[in-house]
Amino acid sequence: MSPTYKNGIAVAPHAAAAEAANHILQEGGNAIEAMVAAAATIAVVYPHMTAIGGDAFWVIHEPGKSPIAIDACGGAAKNATIDYYKQQGVDAIPMRGPLAANTVAGTISGWDAALQLSRTWRGKMPVSMLVADAIKRAREGIIVTKSQFASTAAKLAELSPQPGFSDSFLVEGKAPDAGSRFALPRLANTLEYLAKAGLPDFYRGDISQSIAKDLASVGSPLTREDLAGHEARFCEPLRVVHSEGMLYNMIPPTQGVVSLLILSILDKLGLTSLDPLGADYVHLCVEATKQAFAIRDKYVTDPLHMILRGQSLLEEVVVNALVKNIRKDRAAPWGKESQPGDTVWMGVIDGEGRAVSFIQSIYHEFGCGIVLNESGVNWQNRGASFSLDPKALLAIKPGKKPFHTLNPALALFKDGRIMPYGTMGGDGQPQTQCAVFTRVANFGMSPQDAITAPRWLLGRTWGNPSDTLKLESRFDAAVFAELSARGHEVERLGEFDESVGHAGALIREKDGNLIGGFDPRSDGGVVGF
Repeated sequence: MSPTYKNGIAVAPHAAAAEAANHILQEGGNAIEAMVAAAATIAVVYPHMTAIGGDAFWVIHEPGKSPIAIDACGGAAKNATIDYYKQQGVDAIPMRGPLAANTVAGTISGWDAALQLSRTWRGKMPVSMLVADAIKRAREGIIVTKSQFASTAAKLAELSPQPGFSDSFLVEGKAPDAGSRFALPRLANTLEYLAKAGLPDFYRGDISQSIAKDLASVGSPLTREDLAGHEARFCEPLRVVHSEGMLYNMIPPTQGVVSLLILSILDKLGLTSLDPLGADYVHLCVEATKQAFAIRDKYVTDPLHMILRGQSLLEEVVVNALVKNIRKDRAAPWGKESQPGDTVWMGVIDGEGRAVSFIQSIYHEFGCGIVLNESGVNWQNRGASFSLDPKALLAIKPGKKPFHTLNPALALFKDGRIMPYGTMGGDGQPQTQCAVFTRVANFGMSPQDAITAPRWLLGRTWGNPSDTLKLESRFDAAVFAELSARGHEVERLGEFDESVGHAGALIREKDGNLIGGFDPRSDGGVVGF
């Protein structure tokens, strides 16, 4: 049975990040301050999954108020035009290298914006205290996880040629062994400097000058002007009315609309009479996913370039039409190129009931692979998702935000419970969110049981390029057989397979008790007091 806490709780896919958040909570910090600490620590200890050279999104709830979101996604460089890439002799934006480093990293701006909100909660902790654990670990050395070793080894051929990668993340040209230790001194120096100079220095100070110089030296189109023009923004999250309460998720350019559409479709189909480990349940979840992906692929991009508002895609008339497309006895056709991605989702709830659902990413393993010489910052490759087709929905344009698979979720149940939840895993994110939410909301599972239970994933994810319907082998053999009979192309995964993502969830019960669940497929943990 999961432990119950009263004064604060945190979950992360690496236990060190959850511990960093819990330390801040114990010192009197609030949920936002604790999350900044977790975000800094995980950028050090889980470098293949996230970095301060990436983007981030926040959904934040304060009791008695409507949830608020922070969009900390950077736009494309002013020089990043279709003509620019054609001049480089490429027909598509590369996934690695300088040409993939074409969008501003928004993560640090999101920390800064969140801390502004924290001050309205009387948050007073200095940034130096929030990043102290990250700095210490970066200086003294981190312990390489099995996940980091596997990701590095699998992608060695494409990462090792990238500027700065070998010096930062390899040992004698090889992936560092799991259990070994290596330090990140330049990243420690950068975090220490930002704590003294202020987080905006990343965009408009000495650090930004260093970043711009190093990006230019390796051939990235980003400039200091691009950095200086970036700011995170507060916004209203997407929302849907569900039979179990109100559900919230992130606006475009994320696929938050997909996660909410899946749950809205399933709410109308009804799940409570089904077995949460059975073929009928998995089939309906997968078919709802296909319908939601079709809406995403038709409409979702930078909201300034969308023909419809994200919230309008969640209207009942849209959901009803999608429900009619689903057959309970037969799989709809599938076979599209889906989105992989490496990311971390983390959650915090403090003693006042304030909750944070947070996601931070560099897209693929180690992003574009570039590690900047002076700052030690590993840069994202999120802009590789742009198209060089001027007619495409995701066509690259200066300042345009790239499509994001990231989408932090939050549920406010009718019975008074609050649940921030989420996962990493590209196109797997809305599918795993579906599994976690429905197993908790419709079947009464605890967060830990909902996350530990066997999961599925339709399409590609990080480390797995096939478009099949993948199921962990712990599902009963009859489930595999029945899904195949309905027309699904089924692939068997390991018992606890990392490719289905690193999920997490926290719940504040109506009596104030705090419980949570972390993913045994990760290196994570739930920590509270």
